[in-house]
Amino acid sequence: MSGRFAVGKEVSRVALTGLVALTLAAGRATLRSARGVLALLVLASALGACAPMPAAPIAPPADAGTTGVDAAVLAAAPAGASAAPPLEAPRDGVFEATRRALRSSTEWLARGVDSWFGDKPFAQGGGVSDGRLALSLLRRQDTGTDIDVRLKARFRLPNLEAHSGYLFVGRDNQREVIADTPVEFSRQQRQRPERAADRSFFAGLGFVLRDTVDFRLGVRGGLTPYAQARYRRPWALGPSDQIDFRQTLFWSVDDHLGSTTALAYEHVYSPTLVARWANATTITQTARKFDWSSSLGAYKLLHGQRVLSLALLASGRQGSGVAFTDVGVQAKWQQPMHRDWLLGDLTIGHFWPRPDAQSERSRAWAVGAGLQLYF
Repeated sequence: MSGRFAVGKEVSRVALTGLVALTLAAGRATLRSARGVLALLVLASALGACAPMPAAPIAPPADAGTTGVDAAVLAAAPAGASAAPPLEAPRDGVFEATRRALRSSTEWLARGVDSWFGDKPFAQGGGVSDGRLALSLLRRQDTGTDIDVRLKARFRLPNLEAHSGYLFVGRDNQREVIADTPVEFSRQQRQRPERAADRSFFAGLGFVLRDTVDFRLGVRGGLTPYAQARYRRPWALGPSDQIDFRQTLFWSVDDHLGSTTALAYEHVYSPTLVARWANATTITQTARKFDWSSSLGAYKLLHGQRVLSLALLASGRQGSGVAFTDVGVQAKWQQPMHRDWLLGDLTIGHFWPRPDAQSERSRAWAVGAGLQLYF
């Protein structure tokens, strides 16, 4: 048993190292060539224009990063719609090949980790439950250009599921991952560029207690540990109204203890129109100041599973001396491209930032484009 454990651990370590190397290499290659990103977006647009729109509604995995736009799509989708379309038969095409490679590489890693915990074959219920590769290009007047590659995946492990456990890996903003920042308040969604050093690889194990509480133990870049305890509770106020509450307590080497509280109210006006008001605040033992964000948006589902959204965004920091450190308005268009597991989006925003009382409130336009591949 110990020999098999050691072999499984070594295989998983090699697989994990390979996955990290591939992710970082893709990020470096993308950062070296903005033209390559633009060409990819143009190619995807052409494919999306030539390919027929899917008949089934789009339903990206909820834990893979659900935004207000996704919420509108999910609200309109009929019960039982597939959250992650199965892999299709092999066929020529860059996106199909990329999707197959991502699925096979991440499953290889999951198989090795799963073997640490028992003898049950991985084929008996194991696999990727939520997987997403995101590529984005952002240009904002006051901060410059940002090209970003992010990866998230969550796995079902047969030998861990008996203990309500799961594996997660990815590459994202390390601060947002540790603090469990809601997706709609990520820097990417708020069109705020970030440094390459802010993004890192992360991986860990999670354990679900009933349906409302889960615990996570993970590591980020440089094998720096962190831990989370998260409580989530939805309340249905009626057939068209719902409140979602989430409380996360976390620990990290840099922040020590911290807390993130998120509260969202959603109203469904019709099967194709949703309004959402979301709020979140984070405080840590080292900073001792609240960071808060708020978003009020409307999301319209159009023909062919296209989604148009308009949102008012605001954020601030306790003790900054100003009511809002950043406030703005944002419009976003999202649609399937080539297949229902490949989504493209175009975002335009106008913002009025003022970081502190000593600064004058300025203004800045922002435009972004992105691709999300679910596997």
